[in-house]
Amino acid sequence: MRGLQTEKQTDFRLLFRWGIFIIGLIIMSLGISLTILAGLGSAPWDVLHIGLTEQLGLTVGTWTIIMGFLLLVAATILTKEKPKLGAYLNMLLVGLFVDFFLFVLPQPDVLLVQALMLTAGILVMGFGIGVYISPQCGAGPRDSLMLAVAERTRFTVAQVRVTMEVIVLFFGWLLGGPVFIGTILFSLTIGHVTGVSLTWCRTWVDRRMERGIKIENIN
Repeated sequence: MRGLQTEKQTDFRLLFRWGIFIIGLIIMSLGISLTILAGLGSAPWDVLHIGLTEQLGLTVGTWTIIMGFLLLVAATILTKEKPKLGAYLNMLLVGLFVDFFLFVLPQPDVLLVQALMLTAGILVMGFGIGVYISPQCGAGPRDSLMLAVAERTRFTVAQVRVTMEVIVLFFGWLLGGPVFIGTILFSLTIGHVTGVSLTWCRTWVDRRMERGIKIENIN
């Protein structure tokens, strides 16, 4: 009886964690799409993806997947460890979701609406990042490479992240990606938004999992 109860608790934890993870990816992808559609400048990695789309074709989501795959390969080479399942799902699903939202959502041409969409995109993306990280199902491709480089060098995680963002932004700009006020606003605010979101989401996820286990024990 106790073994069956433990198995049910494990199943609940597993389903809950992966469900929250996927919901977080959807929310984050919506935020990415909103910042792109706002047309006031995108996040550094999206600048690169859009620049690649402009120069070589394919969709923004497809380039998100391709670049994610290359980053995972690089992280695997550095760490000599295979990434977690969450990293692969992040790579694939974010690209698919971004393409979906870019296809169904309208692109505004009024400055006020663009500004509102940009602000909403940053808030939604930061919230989505907090949601998908909170169940701890694995870091995304960019974070996987960032952690791998930090472990193999004397640089801190923050230094590696900033360096990666600057390099990516530079090449994205060379390819014609949209660098504008939104890029600066994103860079200055996304860390704070994500920090608040992650704290709240981790607390909520932990409480929900504890509550679910208590309900299973009662039953």
